Amino acid sequence: MKRLTVKERIRITKRGIQILKQYCPGLAGRKAVSALLAAVQPLVSVWLSAKIINELAGVRRIKQILFLVVAVMVTNFLVSLFKSMVDRIAEEKEAQMWNFFGKVFADKAMSMDYADLEDVKILQQKQAVSENLFMFGNGLGQLVWGLNSLVNAATNIGLSLSLTISLFLSDTGSDVMDSPLWIPGIALCVALGGIANSRATREENAVFEAWCNNTVWFNRAFHFFGHVLPVEPERAKDVRIYNQNRAADRAFQKMKEREKETAGHVLRMASYPALAALVVGIGNVICWVFVVLKAYMGAFGVGSIVQYIGALGKLGTGLQDMMFVLADNEVYCGHLQGLFDYLDIPNHKYEGTLPVEKRAFCNDGDTDYEIEFCNVSFRYPGAEDYALRNLFLKFKIGERLAVVGKNGSGKTTCIKLLCRLYDPTEGEIRLNGVDIRKYDYDEYLSIFSVVFQDFKLFSFSLGQNVAAAMEYDKEKAEQCLKKAGLSGRLKTMPDGMDTPLYKDFETEGVEISGGEAQKVALARALYKDAPFIILDEPTAALDPVAEAEIYTKFNDLTGDKTAIYISHRLSSCRFCDEIAVFDNGAVVQRGSHENLMKEKDGLYHELWTAQAQYYGIAENS
Repeated sequence: MKRLTVKERIRITKRGIQILKQYCPGLAGRKAVSALLAAVQPLVSVWLSAKIINELAGVRRIKQILFLVVAVMVTNFLVSLFKSMVDRIAEEKEAQMWNFFGKVFADKAMSMDYADLEDVKILQQKQAVSENLFMFGNGLGQLVWGLNSLVNAATNIGLSLSLTISLFLSDTGSDVMDSPLWIPGIALCVALGGIANSRATREENAVFEAWCNNTVWFNRAFHFFGHVLPVEPERAKDVRIYNQNRAADRAFQKMKEREKETAGHVLRMASYPALAALVVGIGNVICWVFVVLKAYMGAFGVGSIVQYIGALGKLGTGLQDMMFVLADNEVYCGHLQGLFDYLDIPNHKYEGTLPVEKRAFCNDGDTDYEIEFCNVSFRYPGAEDYALRNLFLKFKIGERLAVVGKNGSGKTTCIKLLCRLYDPTEGEIRLNGVDIRKYDYDEYLSIFSVVFQDFKLFSFSLGQNVAAAMEYDKEKAEQCLKKAGLSGRLKTMPDGMDTPLYKDFETEGVEISGGEAQKVALARALYKDAPFIILDEPTAALDPVAEAEIYTKFNDLTGDKTAIYISHRLSSCRFCDEIAVFDNGAVVQRGSHENLMKEKDGLYHELWTAQAQYYGIAENS
């Protein structure tokens, strides 16, 4: 890991604090207040206790003694009460901070160019950063704990110095004991402990870093089997059928084989603080001897011995903690810089400014949009071959277009370009005659409703899933579910539209089938009510009866929208106005089902005939 300068560390720490303020508001502040109170309480008690002992050893004024005793009790009670209240809030926020940290990555994913989300190098970069944070707490987690330690150490140092100033100002009558040289001498004894701890921390961190780097693979394996599978039981089927748990067994065996090496790491890590503790102990003995000798020679009373020894001890602890904080800061700043490198990946997508609006040649109505692919070619980042090549394609207003072809022919890639998940490598896609890159990105996306083949539903209520929002029009959502063919299932839902899906958050959640989930996704596309609706294998999980129902109602579902329908089942494309046949990244045929079937040597006829023999479909059907 690159060695950072002090200036770089300050900059990185400030930015880390800003992220904590944004995503975990109040956490760092409350942790700091708790650390402040934790440091103040014992030193105040030491100061008041010293006064009580001095009073007992002196004139013994009963009222003064009672006052000091009550002051100790009341101070400890109030500080403990306030600290307990602050700790409860801080603990709750700290328990939630890992979820907040997850939102840091979620927000970054939403702001990145989609092409970068699929870039292998960026995926690996994100994986390394997230594992560092969530498995070891490196970076943001260390910053939270480091700020707590910083406040505690700074408070100990400041208050301890104020309590020890009088130690060097008190006279014994001895030139040796009253010499000002004792000030740097005692300071050196105290500082040696901090220096020793700092060195120990740095060496310990180096060993720990090496150990962490060598355990990443094990953590990934056990994270999958211990955390992913329990919440994604559908993946457990393959694990059981193919005995994939053997991968975890191998990881466990490797860890057992490395036990000796791990034991060596533990021994090395333990030896550094032990040696530092020895240096601290020697420094403390020298300080204690100095304090006792000054008291013996009459410089102050016996109660002050308690004050000075306690204060010097806390001063030493504060300096040691401060050195630890500074050493630890160097470590977590390195991890934070790795996080920032990921967060600073620029969004390469060009986002225009033009509003999406109707053009002069359009007819009346909000659905008057026309899209055209003009000599579009596209190659995925890092790929050698083109996924699309010299594509010319126009979507007519209100048209039902079916897109068919073999796997890998470019169908889904075409839709990704249309939705601006990627931009063309060559050529243009135009909306109403204007390059779509010139439009405001969010406005452009608003004209599309899409049901992707790998859609996702969330463990929220049925209505919230349909609306893709927390607040929604209940009547509109019900109508969309009815159109999607889920009205019967809706009647069985215990809380209707408010019924939670799945059991991740609610024990009363309802588990729905894959086909039902696909209908909810279709209802979600209808609820958005965008002028373009794109369906990517929308009936793949439906039974034949439900599939036929969707086909017969397709015109009612899409209304006057421009509909693009992607499917491998050619028999389901006959209700579309036109069919575009893709092959090797290009449209090789286009026309109605009847016209395409007349081209006996065409790809569509070949694909239709191949499927017809399995479904008993007549060639002229």
